[in-house]
This record gives sequence, C-alpha cells and structure tokens, in this order.
Amino acid sequence: MFDKTSRYYNLDVATMNMVDSDGLPREIRYVRRRFIPSSAALTTLVEHTVVQGDRLDNITTRYLGDPRQFWRICDANDVLQPTELTDEIGNVITIALPNL
Repeated sequence: MFDKTSRYYNLDVATMNMVDSDGLPREIRYVRRRFIPSSAALTTLVEHTVVQGDRLDNITTRYLGDPRQFWRICDANDVLQPTELTDEIGNVITIALPNL
C-alpha cells in the first residue's frame, strides 16, 4: 500500500464494512493510527543549526538524501509541524539515524 520509505509503511491496514448512500455494501480500507516514536530512542547522527534561508526539504536532502524523509527529522525533534524546525535562526535540529 505504501512505499517502504513511507512513515506509514509498517502500519496495519484495517477494514470497515458499511452500506453506502445507495444501500450497497462497501468495504473501506484504512491505515491504523501512527504513534510517533520517542526521540530518546533514536540515535543522533548530527545536529544542524538553522541559518537564514534554511528549508527543511534542503536540510533533509543534505543529511538523509531524500527530501521526502523530512518526517524522520520531525520525529527526532518531537515536532508535529515541520515549519517549527526552521522558524527561528539558531534553532538546533537533531538529525537521527533512520530507525529501520
């Protein structure tokens, strides 16, 4: 269902059976909720200090090689809103090893 680099890759897929508005049976597949891992359980690779013009996609590419892996940096910093990481110059961002 998801690429192996996706944050949703290892999540269980559940199904729900229901009747739609036309009275027809319908099966809905969905991914169960993802719980963010404890940042304390991750191994720090490096710390990055935010400078003027930094963007999370560029930081992610620099350290992890793929801008779509920004969620790993968010997890390592206990952040739900990615923009929080680069909002302030001087913020120190933890870059952790992927927890595979």
